[in-house]
Order: sequence, then C-alpha cells, then structure tokens
Amino acid sequence: MRVLVADDHSLFRDGVVSLLEAAGFDVVGQVGDGLAAVEAALQLIPDLVLMDITMPKLSGLEALRRIRDEAPGIQVVMLTVSDDDSDLLESIQSGAKGYIHKSLSAQEFLDLISGLERGEAALSRKTAARLIAGLENKPRPEEDGGPRLTRREVELLGLVADGLSNKAIAQALSVSENTVKYHIRNILQKLGAQNRAEAVAHAIRAGLFKLPG
Repeated sequence: MRVLVADDHSLFRDGVVSLLEAAGFDVVGQVGDGLAAVEAALQLIPDLVLMDITMPKLSGLEALRRIRDEAPGIQVVMLTVSDDDSDLLESIQSGAKGYIHKSLSAQEFLDLISGLERGEAALSRKTAARLIAGLENKPRPEEDGGPRLTRREVELLGLVADGLSNKAIAQALSVSENTVKYHIRNILQKLGAQNRAEAVAHAIRAGLFKLPG
C-alpha cells in the first residue's frame, strides 16, 4: 500500500513514517500542511493519505473533501488528538475511511491501517462506539421512501456496527467471506455510502435499525 503522511508536527510525522516503513508500507511522501497534502495526493495518487485533522493553510477536513472530490479512489484516514465527537462525525460523513486517535499503540495503529486492505474501516472499538452514540443523538429522517435493506442485510450491518471483520461476520452468519463482501457491496450501493462506517451512519439515521443499549 502506497501511503502519504500529512501532519504539521514533524517529530510525530517522522515517527509515523518510520513505523509504516518498518511494517512494509511504501511511504511515497510526507507534508506539513493541508494545502500541500491536497497537492501531493493529486500528484502522487497514493492508496492512502494519513491526514492530521488540524493543520495550517487548509484544515484536514477541508483537505479530505478536496481529495474526495478530485480523486475519490484515494482513501483518507484522519489522525487526531481531538475527543470532539463533531470532528469524528464530520470526518466520516465527509468520506474518511477511518479516524485514528494518536494515543493508540503502534500495534493498534498498524492493525487498523492493515484492515483497510480488507475493506474494513480504520476505527477502534472505542471510536466506533462514539460514532454510533453521536449518530443516535441526531434527528432521523422519515423512513418513508428511504433505502430498503433485506433482513439479512440489516443483520449483517449490525455486525459491521459492532466492529466485526468480514471473517468474523462470515463465521457469525455461517456464510463465506465472499458472501459477506457481496452483501456489503449491495448495502453500500443502496445507502449511497462510500465505506462501512458511513453505511452504519446512514442506516442509523434512517432508522433502519437501532443498536441495543
């Protein structure tokens, strides 16, 4: 996986680059502000941009939206020290494929990045819980005329919301991983979502299911 690292703190940025390279990732560039992140992303076309949410010249969120609009095939994962749920919600709704807190351990960080190659959102269980709680507090649109998921798709999406991988979902439903991937593609298409986290967000806001608790 080819990765671009965007963070205005050079010490942290160098540490992330070293960690990624040691794990076998191809770091194609590193930049220190949001505008440079957009320019480098459009020039280098990496598979992934790791984007600090707070940066000079252009915020990480605005840089995310510009990259999404200009090169939707590039995955963007936000890096942050923020515990503000509004940042988390806005990131996912703007198309981020994940939201990683800088307090995570090196191994947790690498596990989340590696999960992107399996189609998983780069969200820790704690962050996923915050996302779900924040969305449940938002007003829901009327259900009439909304997307229609099958009972199986709703069941599967609930397991996605619990943070399960494709393999774990396949085991839970006694189906193959290919079947899980097929259902997830259908779900994303029906909900108009770009990734798993956004699909969960759409489903909860549309009232397609309510999580327990």
